[in-house]
Amino acid sequence: MKQWVRTVEYTFVIGCIILLVIFTSTPGKSSESHTTYSVSAISIPSVLTFAGEPVPLEYFDVRESLDREIQVNTYFHSQTILVIKRAARFFPEIERILQQENVPDDFKYLAVIESNLQNVVSPSKAAGFWQFLKKTATDYGLEVNDEVDERYHLEKATRAACQYLKNAYNELGSWTLAAAAYNAGINAIKQALSSQQQQSYYDLQLNDETARYVYRILAIKLILTNPAQYGFIVDSSELYRPLPYNEIKIDTTINDLCQFALQQGTNFKLLLILNPWLRGNTLKASEKKSYILRIMNKEQRKMFESNELRQP
Repeated sequence: MKQWVRTVEYTFVIGCIILLVIFTSTPGKSSESHTTYSVSAISIPSVLTFAGEPVPLEYFDVRESLDREIQVNTYFHSQTILVIKRAARFFPEIERILQQENVPDDFKYLAVIESNLQNVVSPSKAAGFWQFLKKTATDYGLEVNDEVDERYHLEKATRAACQYLKNAYNELGSWTLAAAAYNAGINAIKQALSSQQQQSYYDLQLNDETARYVYRILAIKLILTNPAQYGFIVDSSELYRPLPYNEIKIDTTINDLCQFALQQGTNFKLLLILNPWLRGNTLKASEKKSYILRIMNKEQRKMFESNELRQP
């Protein structure tokens, strides 16, 4: 009996030793093999401009405000990666229009913080890449009704945004203040400058959204100018390339856009992707009121897909 008990005791001790050895040698259990997840703070540049105007980074409040937006946008991984991809498709057209309208190129980043380069609608019913409210859109010549909403027309909305920004610049004397006015309104910025007796956006006490607005633009500018520096590695083959299309002038009413799309060698879905300003299945036009539609036919679509698949 004692021998049996002793045997059991020995077996138990040996079993414990074996379990201890297994436990301490299991990958991930040892302190030496354990890897600690870490997140690093992103450095801010020492010199920065917006639309050719210097950002006074020598002031602590300016540095910390920019720092906040850089950290937020750098670690908002999924959204920022998608913006990088979309920018490859939409920036070329926006850049061309900004240049034609004599508006600084940096304002393309304003469209990013307004909509992430998507035709979204805000809780206040602002719409499109440039987030125009209906009244402001019509004031700047955009058509908005049940059939057509040109807030979703990239070229026309970008030109309307340029006109607003140029008006703001003429009123305020600064592109930085013009950017802030795009968020708060020209009169609100003029009143803030007057009541606080200041001349610079960076010295104004503003509501939280407008106070962050220009810094958000600056953060996006830094990240999209050099994504890899901020940890975003996106291969060129993964970018969304500009879509091919032909343009057709429409000066007669189309009663069924679905059938029209089929007649043009495309489909209704692709018609709306290229012309998101179409809001229904009909389009009233005439010789006095015509529209330009972008059409991607089957051959263009096949060639586009083939070229994408061949990207390195």
